[in-house]
Amino acid sequence: MRFRGKLVDITCIQHFTRVVTTISKLIKTCVLRITPTALYLILSEKVVNGGVQIWCELPQGHFFDEYAMEGVSAEENEIYLELAPENLVKALKTAQTAKWVKVKLTKKHAPCITIEVDLPTLGAHSRVVVHDIPVSVVPRRLWTEYQEPEVPNFDVSIVMPQIKVLKNVIEKMKNLSNTLLLSANHQGEFKVSVETDMVSVSTHFQDLLNPASGNGGAPQQLNPSMDPEEFAEVRIDIRRFAQFLSGQQVSPNRVICNIVDNKVVHFYLMNDDVSLQYFMPVMVV
Repeated sequence: MRFRGKLVDITCIQHFTRVVTTISKLIKTCVLRITPTALYLILSEKVVNGGVQIWCELPQGHFFDEYAMEGVSAEENEIYLELAPENLVKALKTAQTAKWVKVKLTKKHAPCITIEVDLPTLGAHSRVVVHDIPVSVVPRRLWTEYQEPEVPNFDVSIVMPQIKVLKNVIEKMKNLSNTLLLSANHQGEFKVSVETDMVSVSTHFQDLLNPASGNGGAPQQLNPSMDPEEFAEVRIDIRRFAQFLSGQQVSPNRVICNIVDNKVVHFYLMNDDVSLQYFMPVMVV
C-alpha cells in the first residue's frame, strides 16, 4: 500500500484543515478511506443503539496538486486507516502559512500518516516540520462496515436556517432542557422546541426550501399519506445537536435536514468541494 499527496494552494490547505477540524469536534476516532479519486472520513456506528454515522467525501482533485496511491491490490485499489482526527488537526495547525504540505503513508515502527510542512523563512534555507500520526490498518474483511450509509426515503426534507442563527437559538435552549424536538413540514416550516414541567419554548422558521431530494441527488419518495402542513418530528439530545452546530467549519452552501418521523434525522452539508452526511440518534420517549 502506498499513498502520497501534496497540497500547495494555501486556500486548499486551510479548507482541508477546517474540514478535519469539524470532524474532530464530532468524534474521537474515524476511518480514513483513500481511493484514486477521493478521501473519505467515516464513522459507522449503530444509530439505533445511540451511535452516530458520518460520511465525509473530499474529492482529491479539489485539494491536491499531486496525488498518487496504490491500494491493497489492483482489484481492491483502496486503503482504510483508523486514526484520531484530533491528531491530524494538531499537525495541520502548523500549516496555515505553509508553502506546501505533503501527506504520506509511512511505516516508522508502526503505520503512520506523515505530515510534512514547509514553512516560510526569511533566509534561503528551508524549514520543514514533520508530524507522524499513528494509524491502524483496517483489514479487508471489515471494509463492508464502512460503505456509504443507506439513505432512507424521508417524510420531510428541508433546507435549514442559517447555522449561525440556529446555533444562537440552541445555545439558549440547552440551558432549559436536555432534549430538543425538531419539526418540519412540506410548507417550508421548521421548528425547534424544548419543554419541561416549568416552561415550553419553541422557535419557528418559515419560507424555507423543501428540496426535491434529501441529498441533492435523485428525487426521494416522500410519504404520500402525509398532509403538506403536517409536521414530521424527532427528539434528539440538545447538547449533541449544539456540538454539531458549533463544530461547523466546512462553510456549507446549505444544510439539509431530513426526517423520518420519530425514527431518523439526517443532515447533509454541501459546498463546492465537500459533502458531509451526519446521522444523529433519535431519543425514544
